[in-house]
Amino acid sequence: MMPDQTANSTTMMPAQPLASRRYDLDWLRVFAIMILLFYHTGMIYVSWGWHIQSQETSIVFETVMRWLHRWRMPLLFFISGAGTFFALRKRSYGAYASERFKRLFVPLIFGMFVIVPPQIYLEWLFRGRFSGSYAEFYPNVFRFQPYHDGGTGGAFSWHHLWFICYLFLYSLLSIPFFMFIRSAGGQRFVDRIERLTARKGGALWLGLLIFISQLMTRPFYPDETHALLNDWAYFVENLLLFWLGYILVSRPVFWQQLADQGRIFLVATLFFTAIMYAMPPLFSFDRIENELPLDVTYFFNNLMLMWASVLLSVGYSYRYVNRNHRLLPYLNEAVYPFYILHQTVIVMIGYWVLTQNFGVYGGFLFTSLATLLVCAGLYWFLIRPFRLTRFLFGMKS
Repeated sequence: MMPDQTANSTTMMPAQPLASRRYDLDWLRVFAIMILLFYHTGMIYVSWGWHIQSQETSIVFETVMRWLHRWRMPLLFFISGAGTFFALRKRSYGAYASERFKRLFVPLIFGMFVIVPPQIYLEWLFRGRFSGSYAEFYPNVFRFQPYHDGGTGGAFSWHHLWFICYLFLYSLLSIPFFMFIRSAGGQRFVDRIERLTARKGGALWLGLLIFISQLMTRPFYPDETHALLNDWAYFVENLLLFWLGYILVSRPVFWQQLADQGRIFLVATLFFTAIMYAMPPLFSFDRIENELPLDVTYFFNNLMLMWASVLLSVGYSYRYVNRNHRLLPYLNEAVYPFYILHQTVIVMIGYWVLTQNFGVYGGFLFTSLATLLVCAGLYWFLIRPFRLTRFLFGMKS
């Protein structure tokens, strides 16, 4: 998301002026990852099962988080695709792949051996699977036995860093797609998308691409596992979001179209939200999951809610927050290390909080705010000042 002033002269991009930076995408990314902190803290207090779990749960949290689940990660993948377009304006494909290796693969490996294991250790303690010290636990990581949900299996996992793994793979696997989009044939393809999005609500029809991909893959890979090898439906879904982010930021006309049609996307988001919340009370989840027409309808609605909410966020943010602020460079630099750290800190603090009498909402607020402060302190005093830690957390030197 840091384009230079002029496009690469060797590419076949349209001769339209591009702004030097999309500040709104930076703001959106910071906001989405902050929401992620509260979302993962909320996972302690819902009935869906997580690494550590409160016996008291909140239906309010579950209601809000059902919506957030359809919005938060899709938006981040869309923004990542948009950022890739800007990154490739000033890099060759080789330089881009090298940069992705340093900023994504290195933190992923570091995280799997340093950041994630404390989460698994505390989960094993919480579930009574292990009772020794962390030093006694840690050799389990080097057995390379995969972790499974519920604390079963081994101690080797990427946990919340699955996002970094998928983004790294998308970045490399998409290079042929980026090359195609920059070709004359690719630009004709983008021309057709531009004609579609010029119609009122036309960009919503692009959500059908995601729905079709899921019709083809979900019967074989029905669950979101974040484990790659058995997660191909979800992998394809987010890959398409990554590609759509790249395309819909590649021309200024797309920026204006999404901003001008913000009300349409707002109405669509509200409409699909209403259906998402109305269907389970009307039909019950058991009936939805066991009757194909209801299942497909509910699934289609949730995918369109995902897509409409992403378009709404991008359109309105471009209209209202595409401006710089003196704090934005600091926030933009800190948000990636913050993402890497946040879930481990949540689990560590939450593990202690569950032994106290905080209650659901008190525990949620304490864990969230304490995590925010701890992550900010770790970033400012231990990560930001040192070249080695900057490298390990994927920051620029």
